[in-house]
Amino acid sequence: MTTSQPLKGWKILVPRGGTFGNDASEAVRARGAFPITAPLINFASPAPEDSAILSEALTRLQSGAYDWLAVTSATAVDVMHSMNVRVPEGTLIAAAGETTASALVAAGYRVDFVPTHDNSAKGLLVEWPEIQRRMPKVNVLWLHSEASKPALARGMNRRGHGIDSVVAYRSVGVPAAESIQHDMKNGRIRAVLVTSGSVAEQLVKQFAPIPENIIFGAIGPRTAKDARALGLRVDVVAQQRSVGSLLDALAWFDGGEVMPETAMIDLRTLAAWENDSLISKEDVPAADEPRSDTGPTDLK
Repeated sequence: MTTSQPLKGWKILVPRGGTFGNDASEAVRARGAFPITAPLINFASPAPEDSAILSEALTRLQSGAYDWLAVTSATAVDVMHSMNVRVPEGTLIAAAGETTASALVAAGYRVDFVPTHDNSAKGLLVEWPEIQRRMPKVNVLWLHSEASKPALARGMNRRGHGIDSVVAYRSVGVPAAESIQHDMKNGRIRAVLVTSGSVAEQLVKQFAPIPENIIFGAIGPRTAKDARALGLRVDVVAQQRSVGSLLDALAWFDGGEVMPETAMIDLRTLAAWENDSLISKEDVPAADEPRSDTGPTDLK
C-alpha cells in the first residue's frame, strides 16, 4: 500500500448507525473512500416489564453495585450511550468481541477484557479469568437483547458467581433506501463492511442476489463464520477487531494480497476444558452453530 489513501474513490457501505457508524464513516473518509451510511439494524425499547428491570439495574450499576459489566453487542452500547449511562471507575467492562469493543471505545467507555479466540458469550466463559471456578465471587451485570440465549448467565451461575441478566433492547431490521438498493443491485458499491452476524442476515434478506463485483469484508473471524453460514460471500477478514483493520484488509485485497485471519478457538480445546471442569458441556457450541457476538441478535 503505497498511498495514504489506498481506497481512494471507493464507495463503501457502512451498515450501522449511531456512534459506531459515524466513526466507521470517518475512518472510510480518511482512506479516501466515500461512505454510504445505511443502518440495516436498529434497536427498540424492551417490553414495559423489561424496561423497569433495566432502569433499576442501571441505577445499581451507576451506584457501584457490580464488579463487572458484560456487553455482548454494539447495540447494547448504543442503548447505554443513549441513556447517558456512566460506569463507575471501580466497575470493569468485558466486551464479547469484534464490533462490541470498538463501539464501547467509540462511545467513550473503556474495555477491560475481550476474549482472544472465540468472540462470543461462550468465549467469555472460556477465557475470562475472573469468572472461572474456584475464583472469588464477582457480581456481574449483563446487558443483552430480548432474543439472547442464556449461555453466559447459566455458565456464570454454575461457577458460583452472581449475574443479573437484563434485557436492554429488542432488535429490528431497517430497510435500506431505494437508492442504496439500486446501487447494490447494480454493483455501484465497491465494498460492504460486515460488522456482525445480524448485519449479514439483513444483507442477505435485502440484497440477494448480490453482484459478484462487490467486496464483502468481515470485521472478525466470528462474524465471517456467521456470514458464511447465512450464505453471504466473505472476501476479506480483518486481522484485528476494528474498522481500521477491516479497511486495511480491503486495501490488501485490492493489492492482490490477503491479510492473515485471526484464528478462532478450536472446539477440541473447549472439549478439553470441559473435561477439566472449566466449562460445562452445555456451554460448548456445536461446530455449525451460527451466531454473532457483536450484533443485536448476537445470542439469539
